[in-house]
Amino acid sequence: QVQLVESGGGLVQAGGSLRLSCAASGLTFSNYAMGWFRQAPGKEREFVAAITWSGGTTYYADSVKGRFTISRDNAKNTVYLQMNALNPGDTAVYYCAARYLASVKGSEYPYWGQGTQVTVSS
Repeated sequence: QVQLVESGGGLVQAGGSLRLSCAASGLTFSNYAMGWFRQAPGKEREFVAAITWSGGTTYYADSVKGRFTISRDNAKNTVYLQMNALNPGDTAVYYCAARYLASVKGSEYPYWGQGTQVTVSS
């Protein structure tokens, strides 16, 4: 079955950086677009970034544009989210998701990881 496993979360001070990874198995990774979403306590899940199967096109939420970078390594079946200039507003559980076509709508992704916690202290 399809498995997406996130890693790299943790506690970081404001202004710091983290790189999240999502390792995929059980699917032909290079055929799938990948997305990152996040959910903060008491808030709805929101789109963060997405990347097409080839990595040729990326999409970002306005709130992270210029600070976060999504990338992928199809040889390693892994998608990454480099997060720089973090602020407390970025605190959330971060999830990766897979879908044939890139989308900013979480409801359109059939496969999800379990999430990794990112906490940014002020």
